[in-house]
Amino acid sequence: MNALNGLLSAFGRDDLERLHRLRQRRRAARAAAAGHRSAGQVVADGVAALVGSWHFIIGQSVLLGLWISANVLGWMGAWDPYPFILLNLVLSFQAAYTAPIIMMSQNRQADIDRERAKQDYDVNLKAELEIELLHQKIDLLREQEIARLTRMVEDLTNALAAVKNAPPPLPTLPPTDPA
Repeated sequence: MNALNGLLSAFGRDDLERLHRLRQRRRAARAAAAGHRSAGQVVADGVAALVGSWHFIIGQSVLLGLWISANVLGWMGAWDPYPFILLNLVLSFQAAYTAPIIMMSQNRQADIDRERAKQDYDVNLKAELEIELLHQKIDLLREQEIARLTRMVEDLTNALAAVKNAPPPLPTLPPTDPA
């Protein structure tokens, strides 16, 4: 427990509290990510996806070509003669509504990107704090190992000195032969 207190004081209670808050915020962000979009957001994303697709561009190009062809060639009585003022009105009407809807979708995407950047920052900060905490733990383990090895060397040195300072053993006499 003493080693843990040393680690806590070395790492800093502020850093541990920040790490705890980051862990809680990450859990809350995961729960919030499962939230639902409003109907307006769904429509804005759908319109942006449709208008920003090749299907829309090709379809609109075909419709424009048919409109111009029908009016130039006089099919159905040329309801919009050159310079195609009605066509310009229709395209302006379309642009007037799609541009703000696309902007809403882009703004929502920018908000999502900002939130992701914030989460990335929190993850990086959390990783930095976790790594710093691991370094502190490893340093503590090294200090404990060095202290243990130092004690072992001192014990061996003392044992060697005790053996060195011990009186020499008594010599043994060879057995005498009675003959």
